[in-house]
Amino acid sequence: MRITSTSCICPVLFCLCFVQRCYGAAHHGSIKVTRNQTKHIEGETEVHHRPKRGWVWNQFFVLEEHMGPDPQYVGKLHSNSDKGDGSVKYILTGEGAGTIFIIDDTTGDIHSTKSLDREQKTHYVLHAQAIDRRTNKPLEPESEFIIKVQDINDNAPKFTDGPYIVTVPEMSEMGTSVLQVTATDADDPTYGNSARVVYSILQGQPYFSVDPKTGVIRTALHNMDREAREHYSVVIQAKDMAGQVGGLSGSTTVNITLTDVNDNPPRFPQKHYQLYVPESAQVGSAVGKIKANDADTGSNADMKYTIINGDGAGVFSISTDKETREGILSLKKPLNYEKKKSYTLNIEGANTHLDFRFSHLGPFKDATMLKIIVGDVDEPPLFTMPSYVMDVYENAKIGTAVGTVTAQDPDAANSLVRYFIDHNTEEDRYFTIDANTGTIKTAKIFDREETPWYNITVAASEIDNPGLVSHVPVGVRILDVNDNPPELAREYDIVVCENAKPGQVIQTITATDKDNSANGARFHFSLDEGPSLNPNFTLRDNEDNTASILTRRRKYSRTTQDIYYLLVLISDGGVPPLSSSSTLTIRVCACERDGRVRTCHAEAFLSSAGLSTGALIAILLCVVILLAIVVLFITLRRSKKEPLIISEEDVRENVVTYDDEGGGEEDTEAFDITALRNPSAAEELKYRRDVRPEVKPAPRHHHSSSLDSVDVQEFIKQRLAEADLDPSVPPYDSLQTYAYEGHRSEAGSISSLDSVTTHSDQDYNYLGDWGPEFKKLAELYGEIESERTT
Repeated sequence: MRITSTSCICPVLFCLCFVQRCYGAAHHGSIKVTRNQTKHIEGETEVHHRPKRGWVWNQFFVLEEHMGPDPQYVGKLHSNSDKGDGSVKYILTGEGAGTIFIIDDTTGDIHSTKSLDREQKTHYVLHAQAIDRRTNKPLEPESEFIIKVQDINDNAPKFTDGPYIVTVPEMSEMGTSVLQVTATDADDPTYGNSARVVYSILQGQPYFSVDPKTGVIRTALHNMDREAREHYSVVIQAKDMAGQVGGLSGSTTVNITLTDVNDNPPRFPQKHYQLYVPESAQVGSAVGKIKANDADTGSNADMKYTIINGDGAGVFSISTDKETREGILSLKKPLNYEKKKSYTLNIEGANTHLDFRFSHLGPFKDATMLKIIVGDVDEPPLFTMPSYVMDVYENAKIGTAVGTVTAQDPDAANSLVRYFIDHNTEEDRYFTIDANTGTIKTAKIFDREETPWYNITVAASEIDNPGLVSHVPVGVRILDVNDNPPELAREYDIVVCENAKPGQVIQTITATDKDNSANGARFHFSLDEGPSLNPNFTLRDNEDNTASILTRRRKYSRTTQDIYYLLVLISDGGVPPLSSSSTLTIRVCACERDGRVRTCHAEAFLSSAGLSTGALIAILLCVVILLAIVVLFITLRRSKKEPLIISEEDVRENVVTYDDEGGGEEDTEAFDITALRNPSAAEELKYRRDVRPEVKPAPRHHHSSSLDSVDVQEFIKQRLAEADLDPSVPPYDSLQTYAYEGHRSEAGSISSLDSVTTHSDQDYNYLGDWGPEFKKLAELYGEIESERTT
């Protein structure tokens, strides 16, 4: 098969096509296809030979973006078996066959019916075959070939990351790299110059330049100053076809900002400044501000202010505000117009972050002189001390002098001063002050043990100008007087064992004194024994503000005496000394050999029984539970004895009426019906358990066989007779109901289930012969019968 193509649009392609056509005719265009040869030789079997392929494939090319009205011719398929008589049929299969590419099955011409885009698909793989049109048998095996989409310059370069924002330091050297931009072209880079991009700068000259091949943007000027211009907008163009005329182009914007460097020293706008500060300014307060200008920004403009010399260096201080970069002048010491009326300060401002590359631009600091004028102010009185501490004894009389405060007018006029106490708190009301002399006196009797310290505030003002007031804190300490006797530190529970030995320490006691240590640091202990010694116990002063209680005899008996009382005298070392007496209670207890207390007299009855308090509580709890169970049982018994008869007229002459229906013979919950189902089991008379009968009924001698044959009427009469003879029955008539119907009773079933639809012919007149107990039942069935007859 021979392949021909006409897709030659340039001289190179034309040569390729020419070579293809000429060389193909000799090389693969005129190769014949030999079919399968079958030889029939006498005496030999049929032999099949493999056919030789008669077509050699090459690539077809089709131009992309074809916009013509007719389908684009791609190429031609031709088989050596094709004699031009139309007997060969060409078939095309594979990618795009029948939709994009069509073939003339007679001539083998291939056309493209659609406009193709190489950027979406670069090539198509198809299969071709030549078959016999009459037999539909292949003349040659199926072979594969490729149709490549030939590129044209239909895509402009694009900057995928633009627009760009970039920074470069100011004062950078010429040629400093700023940014590299890259444009991409979707065209085929292996074919022609369609994807060969060249960069150029459209806007931003003469400050910046761009490398036409790499797209690297660089600075084009020396010493670009941020303070002169900070922002630049550079437009970069990318053009394909190597920048030739007719190439497509795309552009992007690069926003370049010059970043700051420390290339500008600080400068004070003036060389001399003057500041007015009143003498009433408070120490530590800010009295003024000063600022040196710096054209730089950020950390490059940070600076520090210092006072380098001047007579006010010890009175004023300066600090730097990091936000505003101002120097804040503060007062270190109080000003006094009467002593000094002006000060001079030399202030320096210097950058804190230096760039030594620009040190040649000069020293990065500046200085100025500041003159401070002190203003005269009418000041309030000034106390001689910033605070006062005074003492007064407790229990002192009202009006006792505590101390004196003094204040003077600091101004040259030296006006007279008036004193008073601010009664803002309750403590201020406990003292008075002389308005002229400043002497403080007591206004109440103080108790140190209640409040040992008082804080008051004294104010002073000029008589000529009462509005100028100064204050001073005064602390009053209440001194101690020995006015409280010592006493025991706590209540003691002292126990002595029955088997105690003489001289045994049974308790150590301590004492306390509300007075301070000067009047109560040393306590003395003794016993108030009277004219005779205590034969049972003694006391020993340990001389460390404690005392020990000791036994004086060998044994003690609870039965003889279980409690002893010991009177103890305690005195302090104050002036004058004070004393008090306290009574100690000593209990006699039984102890183990190791000294542990086993029991005392108050728990003797418990120990004799061998029970502890917890055991007694458990026993009492059990008794209470048993009593509750008994009460509950009695209550339930009483509730069970209440009659269930609903009275209408007279209890003794009425039948008990129930609103519910029983469960028939299967209902065994209400009572035991075994006796009714088997009358032979009811031979023995059942007596009531709550009433003891005085007369026993006559014994019954009925055989079981006779009971089996008795009917329900006789059985009920027997039970009625037994009830009449039983003296233990209640003193009123009662109705006993039985569920046993008997063996085929003449009355039949008395169930009301079938009474609605079935009318019985039963005669109920015999119910009147059953006695007074069945009178009501006979009347009811008599009425029903009369209604049916009517």
